[in-house]
Amino acid sequence: MTTRLDDLPGRRCSIAGALDVVGDRWALLVVREVSLGAHRFSEILRGTGAPRERLAARLTALVDAGVLERREYSQNPPRSDYHLTKAGRDLLPVLQALMQWGDRYVADVPPVELRHRGHRIQASWVCDVCGERVGRDTERHATHES
Repeated sequence: MTTRLDDLPGRRCSIAGALDVVGDRWALLVVREVSLGAHRFSEILRGTGAPRERLAARLTALVDAGVLERREYSQNPPRSDYHLTKAGRDLLPVLQALMQWGDRYVADVPPVELRHRGHRIQASWVCDVCGERVGRDTERHATHES
């Protein structure tokens, strides 16, 4: 699933690499639909509203990138459905952050609210070492010479 960062235009950056894999509307909407339990092509099509041929191409690209996996559920006729891989599940916080941004700046009334035990969930950065919320004091360090 590796995108060669050196092959991408502009600054060498993992954000650019990630966008090369999932940086279009249909890719992220596919991940959303599969995460919500839509596994068959027709279900994903209905949930995303994508054109059929665009959806077919995006599903193939996401499988090739290791974000989704195809699982055969019928041999005659041959049929498969789609499931998130670990890489796909690791995109869910990204979708949550996009939803939160859309709720704040795009939607008049948020159509969906994520909750955990009755509490509204808000995306935030948390240090995985000390557990503190990360804010403006975050430092950027290059991991190697560019």
